[in-house]
Amino acid sequence: MEAARPPSTAGRFVVVGGGIAGVTCAEQLAIQFPSEDILLITAHPVIKAVTNFKQVSKVLEEFDVEEQPKTMLENRFPNVKVIQSEVKQLKSKEHCILTGDGSQHVYEKLCLCAGAKPKLICEGNPYVLGIRDTDSAQEFQKQLTKAKRIMIIGNGGIALELVYEIEGCEVIWAIKDKAIGNTFFDAGAAEFLTSKLIAEKPEARMAHKRTRYTTEGRKKEAQTKSGAGNLGSALGPDWHEGLNLKGTKEFSHKVHIETMCEVKKIYLQEEFRISKKKSLPFPRDRCNQSVTTDKEAWPVYVELTNEKTYGCDFIVSATGVTPNTEPFLCGNNMRLWTQARQMGWYAAKCMAAASLGESIDLDFSFELFAHVTKFFNYKVVLLGKYNAQGLGSDHELMLRCTKGQEYVKVVMQNGQMMGAVLIGETDLEETFEHLILNQTDLSSYGDLLDPNIDLEDYFD
Repeated sequence: MEAARPPSTAGRFVVVGGGIAGVTCAEQLAIQFPSEDILLITAHPVIKAVTNFKQVSKVLEEFDVEEQPKTMLENRFPNVKVIQSEVKQLKSKEHCILTGDGSQHVYEKLCLCAGAKPKLICEGNPYVLGIRDTDSAQEFQKQLTKAKRIMIIGNGGIALELVYEIEGCEVIWAIKDKAIGNTFFDAGAAEFLTSKLIAEKPEARMAHKRTRYTTEGRKKEAQTKSGAGNLGSALGPDWHEGLNLKGTKEFSHKVHIETMCEVKKIYLQEEFRISKKKSLPFPRDRCNQSVTTDKEAWPVYVELTNEKTYGCDFIVSATGVTPNTEPFLCGNNMRLWTQARQMGWYAAKCMAAASLGESIDLDFSFELFAHVTKFFNYKVVLLGKYNAQGLGSDHELMLRCTKGQEYVKVVMQNGQMMGAVLIGETDLEETFEHLILNQTDLSSYGDLLDPNIDLEDYFD
């Protein structure tokens, strides 16, 4: 008897990826084309949805990210069909996507929002964890409950959040830069934030009330299907809120930062014993650069390029991500969408315009880089060329800093504001966004950051 042929579906629009970009794109297409089938293909049993969306200003947005079962999206948009399967191959000439379950999905317009996986410093080592999606974050929490000391490698957003949120565990943080948060901040802002690391954390915030959808039951089956570690969308901005990130000790923060270094070699316990190398104890303060040997036997040891070696219970590799592009590149000439909500929204707009034969103008949200987030429990806003990107040497900086309260940096060139970093509750983001977008001549206003000047009154 001839085997049944795998099912084949056709949709005018197909979107790959169940993260914020893919879901936003599918939602916008569903609204614009209510009578068309929109297919959303995702490898994970839950999808990411934007909730509590707030347009802070013309460009700045704030929202929560919530994991939801696919049925919630299908219930909101009856013309959206969510297919849970990983993508095996894209045949762009045939306008066809092949999925792991053997199905073929034919499309007229395709949007790829396939996300990325952690770029681990070492593959296959049980003591090296990457944090990317809900499952890996839960695995990290489980390991942390038994840990006395961990090492975090990396200087991006997840590393910054981890070192602040972890309690009751010694943290050795190795970064390749001179200062923390190099992607986001200059040395001044880094110093402002570092002081928060050595202070006691405020009382615990209220538990998160948002509904969480776990994938425990299907986790093993799904990982077997598509390869462990390849699943899952990026974590939302408040990913650690529902997790109890506490180690075995009773203290709050204990963070030691090793700057200007990377991982040279990782040793398992027996390998380290045979090597006859020495490891350092946790530095008790900045002045005490101890030369004594750590007497404890640790499961894993990390030798850094600055010749220092530390033992720990496990290593967190927070060293960036690699795009999930493998199924799409072979035999295809493509460009991929990579940003989240704005890009998903704009991708849908472009797909709709192309499908209807209309032209489209560049959306104003791409006129100015604008990002709002939270680090070390401070509100952080980045606007425009906030680190003077591409401005050459003829720019100048204005700074205002109140320790423990706020840090404001403005980038000026030829009397115009080009970018800004705002840390704390400054209430300046809307005014500064307006000044950057309008390229207002500010040369006659003197010190813009004088706390006695109410900028909102000047430029309302």
